[in-house]
Amino acid sequence: MPIPANQERTTLPGSVALLLALPALLFTLITWQIVAAGPLVRLDERLSRVLVNPDRCSELLADLGNVQVAVPVLAVALGYVAVRHRRAGTDRWWLPVAAAALLMTLVPALVVPLKDLTDRPGTPAVPPGTGYYPSGHAATAVVAYGCATLLLLPWLRTALARRALVALCVALVLGAGYGVVRRGYHWPLDVVGSWCLCSVLLTSLWLSVRAVTAPGRSQPPEP
Repeated sequence: MPIPANQERTTLPGSVALLLALPALLFTLITWQIVAAGPLVRLDERLSRVLVNPDRCSELLADLGNVQVAVPVLAVALGYVAVRHRRAGTDRWWLPVAAAALLMTLVPALVVPLKDLTDRPGTPAVPPGTGYYPSGHAATAVVAYGCATLLLLPWLRTALARRALVALCVALVLGAGYGVVRRGYHWPLDVVGSWCLCSVLLTSLWLSVRAVTAPGRSQPPEP
């Protein structure tokens, strides 16, 4: 049943606040534990020792978070969505595309300083060094595949297609995260921290997409 407009206005802000606040709080907690070498770090290291088992499969999964793999996927999605919005005459059709491209450029701008700040050593499976938290591979996968999914969803005509796209996105993100942990490129908390950070970014994109496709504006056809 459709939500009445006045009810949507009252319930949406609380849901958005939760979507923004919960991952932000988790990210803050994890970052604090990394910097303070708290009990979560010791648990993280024990879990890593159980999971690490470098093999060809983990290498291929980790590659899903490579810029050379994830960003072209996003670029194709952005091009397709831009053309469809423009042909449909959507008001401010460029906004979701520009927002997604901006989020992708923000990934290194946010992740690199955090790596320098936390200065976390790598796992025994990688050469000695620091700067492993948060995971750049995990962040790239979340933002690239997540942005592509959010922008493509309004153009899919069936619920089955939308569910399949979301499932594919989740599989790619989880696969990339599991791959870097299994390969030993990152500790598990490096990946979880990136997921939390990028959840805030994706929620911001969702808000911009919703603003463009809100009732009363030109928008993709309903199924």
